[in-house]
Amino acid sequence: QVQLVESGGGLVAAGDSLRVSCAVSGRTFNLYTMGWFRQAPGKERDFLAAISWGAGIVYYADSVKGRFTISGDYAKNTVYLQMNSLKPEDTAAYYCAADTRGRYNSRRTVDGYDYWGQGTQVTVSS
Repeated sequence: QVQLVESGGGLVAAGDSLRVSCAVSGRTFNLYTMGWFRQAPGKERDFLAAISWGAGIVYYADSVKGRFTISGDYAKNTVYLQMNSLKPEDTAAYYCAADTRGRYNSRRTVDGYDYWGQGTQVTVSS
C-alpha cells in the first residue's frame, strides 16, 4: 500500500507561480514512477508530468512543457510540481499518482498508476 497526500494548492493570479507537493508514505520501495495529473470540472483527468523514481528521468505533456517542472526529494519521499506563468485555464484539481507495477508504457495515462492522492485545488484568477 502507498498513501499520497497533496498540498500547496490555492488561489493565485494569472502569471503567478505555485508549487504543489505530494507526500508519499507506505511501501515506497515499490515505486517506479510518480506522476501529476489535473482535472477540471466536467473534463477528463489529464497527464501533466512524471518522474521515474530513483532515476529521475522526467516526462512532460506538451501543454505544460517549459512552464511546469516535476522534481522528487527521495529523502523526504516527496514529489513536487513547480508551476510558473499560471493561466486561468490551469485552474483544476491537481492529483499525484504512483505506479508500483512498472507500467512504463502507460506513464502518460491514468491507467499507468495504481495509487492516487485526494487532490489539491489550484485556482488561477484572470
